[in-house]
Amino acid sequence: MSRRRAIVLVAVAAAGLFLFAGVAWMGGIRVNLTRSYPLGLWLIEPLERPVAVGDLVFICPPDTAVFRMARERFYLGLGLCPGWFSPLIKTVVATGGQAIAIGAEVSIDGRPLSHSDVRPSDAAGRALTPFAGGQVPAGFLFLHSDFAGSYDSRYFGPVPAGGVLGRARPLLTFEP
Repeated sequence: MSRRRAIVLVAVAAAGLFLFAGVAWMGGIRVNLTRSYPLGLWLIEPLERPVAVGDLVFICPPDTAVFRMARERFYLGLGLCPGWFSPLIKTVVATGGQAIAIGAEVSIDGRPLSHSDVRPSDAAGRALTPFAGGQVPAGFLFLHSDFAGSYDSRYFGPVPAGGVLGRARPLLTFEP
């Protein structure tokens, strides 16, 4: 194969891959590379009702100091959310008006939340400050992931429900 033909072939392949990625992005397909839920391809589906406890959602975190620290520590990556954060995939475990207590684990309205151990430090030994607890404000969500070591509302507290992008549905995932 001639050098010119090889260059054209590579350029066409790159353009095709770029076009495919753009169409997938516009269709709501995202790649999850975090440890909060299985790695792989996920779909953002429209949520045509108010967010409820039990919903697995894509959500943009607010541009706050706690999330800037999380990005510096590589708990979350760069993305297209405000503050250039990547969206989170989390399960909604409490909504406005519910009471959160943080101790060795999380309790919601007096009931322990399974898989919610609160860790004093991350995998690199850096201190983690847990959320103080209290009532989830109206219009906010308390988020959780069952995956060990997940960075969720145990540490950053409730987040605005307005950041919800939609329901998260796995398309092609695997667990390492």
